[in-house]
Amino acid sequence: MEILRVFNNNVVLAKRGDGVVILTGRGLGFKAHTGQRIDNAKVTRTFIPSDGRDPDHLAELLSEIPPEVIHLVTDAMTAVGLAEQCETQPTLVMALADHVAYALRRAHDGTSVAYPLQAEVRSLYVREYTLGERLLAELNRHLGGALPEEEAVAFAMHLVNAGFSTGNLSYTYKMTGVIQQILSIVEQTYGITIDQHSVNVGRFITHLRYLFVRISQNRQLVDEPAPIVASIRQAYSDAAACAWKIAAVIELRLNAGLTDDEVAYLTLHVARVAADVS
Repeated sequence: MEILRVFNNNVVLAKRGDGVVILTGRGLGFKAHTGQRIDNAKVTRTFIPSDGRDPDHLAELLSEIPPEVIHLVTDAMTAVGLAEQCETQPTLVMALADHVAYALRRAHDGTSVAYPLQAEVRSLYVREYTLGERLLAELNRHLGGALPEEEAVAFAMHLVNAGFSTGNLSYTYKMTGVIQQILSIVEQTYGITIDQHSVNVGRFITHLRYLFVRISQNRQLVDEPAPIVASIRQAYSDAAACAWKIAAVIELRLNAGLTDDEVAYLTLHVARVAADVS
């Protein structure tokens, strides 16, 4: 590998084969210059830019975060089973490291922050919240318990947000509120109380999350044959009416109208959720 650009003493952009990677390591960029061969012994972490992200911009953002915090976060991610994400999702590493840096500053100053939708995050994103708790425990193991337990919610939201191309955490918070509103629509339509831990509800929530990814990427489903879409509407007319209510809310909240195919899949999921308690 050879250096393409030096950002500071600890972060450089490098050429590896036909691609570009971001390298971190204490002293890696000290007195280094473009074209110089990398001293692999100094490399602590390798980050591979993904999703068309500009590697120069990512490296610049990484260079602004204290290297000890990046090291702490990547070690914690590796310890809880997120080693692959450390390498392939540098934006997730940056988001978590930047968050931890500010959280430590708040802890030092004796201030706290209240995270919105805490109950919803715990209920809707069970896997991510569990990972968030484990990340918090691993970090606190090295920090003497400096971070409060509420940070698990923030970590979970960053993990959820990693699935979106926007990189904007506010979109993930909005998505969480919309999912909760959609479940309420189903409950009100059928006069039921949804068990958010049931298999069919879990599948519905997963479907909604991928739907929001498709919306954010302008890649909604459009290829289902029209007779299949029509047969779904006829077979599950009540669920179809509920699905159109949901589509109206999504259009209002996310400024995106749904295709007939997407509404058909919503119909199937609504029907399964309703059948759980009928």
